[in-house]
Amino acid sequence: MEGRPIEVLLVEDDQGDILLTREAFEFNKLRNRLHVVNDGEQAMAFLRREERYRDAPRPDLVLLDLNLPRMDGMEVLREVKEDQELRTIPVVILTTSEAEEDILQGYRLHANAYVAKPVDFEQFIRVVRQIDDFFVTVVKLPHQGNRL
Repeated sequence: MEGRPIEVLLVEDDQGDILLTREAFEFNKLRNRLHVVNDGEQAMAFLRREERYRDAPRPDLVLLDLNLPRMDGMEVLREVKEDQELRTIPVVILTTSEAEEDILQGYRLHANAYVAKPVDFEQFIRVVRQIDDFFVTVVKLPHQGNRL
């Protein structure tokens, strides 16, 4: 992954959280490309490169909120991890829910990480930086053309 920005898909319907995430990427000077969709159906269309997302890049990482219109985050996670073409994409649940039931269900559905969104901006910036550091610097991701 070194040498090129990674493609990050943010699946989030809250405009304030979208703005916070964009600001965190800018503040941390992350070279990653952030793509945003606002509901679960758009997320699946983006990931499958359907309709208006025909030319969308394959994300290297998905940041997924749970509380989404039309198709919730757990449904998106289930579909991604059951899809032979998509299952290798790491999915980090980034949500306000700290409910044990949500955490357990997320991991049962094979989320790569579950992160509760901090409400404080500085903490949010740190969390985004840590996610980036881990998935860009520490973890080895498959190149976009490779599938398991």
